[in-house]
Amino acid sequence: MNSLNSLITSKTRVRLLTKFFVNPKNESYLRELAKEFNESTNAVRRELNNLSDAGYLKTGSSQNKVTYRANTDHPLYRPIQNIIRKSLGLESLVQMVLTRLGEVDRIVLIGDYARGYDSGNIEVVIIGNYLNDRFMSRMSRSIEEKIDRKVSFLVNTDYSQDGLVLYDKSNE
Repeated sequence: MNSLNSLITSKTRVRLLTKFFVNPKNESYLRELAKEFNESTNAVRRELNNLSDAGYLKTGSSQNKVTYRANTDHPLYRPIQNIIRKSLGLESLVQMVLTRLGEVDRIVLIGDYARGYDSGNIEVVIIGNYLNDRFMSRMSRSIEEKIDRKVSFLVNTDYSQDGLVLYDKSNE
């Protein structure tokens, strides 16, 4: 994410954009975010207010707490989401999987990255037929070098947790 950090100098803002724009389902509140980012509530509040005032985030309420999530109606939502996903290497990962693994039906991001947390370990479920399992470990190392993050693949696995669908053949 070095290129994004050079564009946006506030690390807290980069973390918030990642949290909310990787997956539009992600929602959180101030104290939860401060704890997750290991930042002061004041620093997180300042950035939440800036992003909300600019219309990038929507606010709501749950159990007497103000919650935040991406404003998917904002005209810059898709471009920002694309920048965040590219900076995380998700676009490169999808392209490599589709071109090298065989008949891929679906690619689903799970774990920390699906929740918008840049932990350095990307977990992906790949569903399809006639997948080239032998090539997967080599491809995994290649992707890791390219995007500077660890990648774990699960093949044809049922995933019970909420995931973010990165590719679905039926939507083409």
